[in-house]
Amino acid sequence: MIKAVFDTNILFSATGWRGSPYQCLKLMREKKATLILCREILDEYHEKLQTKLDMTPEQASRTVAEILACATVVEIKNELHVVLGDPDDDMVVECAVEGKAAYIVSGDRHLLELKEYEGIVVVRANEFLGLVAQEDEG
Repeated sequence: MIKAVFDTNILFSATGWRGSPYQCLKLMREKKATLILCREILDEYHEKLQTKLDMTPEQASRTVAEILACATVVEIKNELHVVLGDPDDDMVVECAVEGKAAYIVSGDRHLLELKEYEGIVVVRANEFLGLVAQEDEG
């Protein structure tokens, strides 16, 4: 089964809209792929739900709990420094390394410019949907 890390913007988009990020999260809920996350990504997601979607802390916590129900959480040490344009994105890459993910799903240009790190490929949400569909066919 494909293992992937979703960066915060994918989680956020999956919550607010019904596009490709939502479809990606749906695949995780259906156990067609494995979602790998770390506390740092979840904390940033929790914050964005409150600041950008005007959720209360309780609503944001419930939304994060729904994501946790279909995710594997790994611990990172915040020691990786590979995304020069945006050091905040290092946690996403480190999460993928620690979780032995094959993909990072992102719409973030700094991560997309990275393209690949130690065999972990950075893809957009619609690309990830295609990869999971191919695996289902195989």
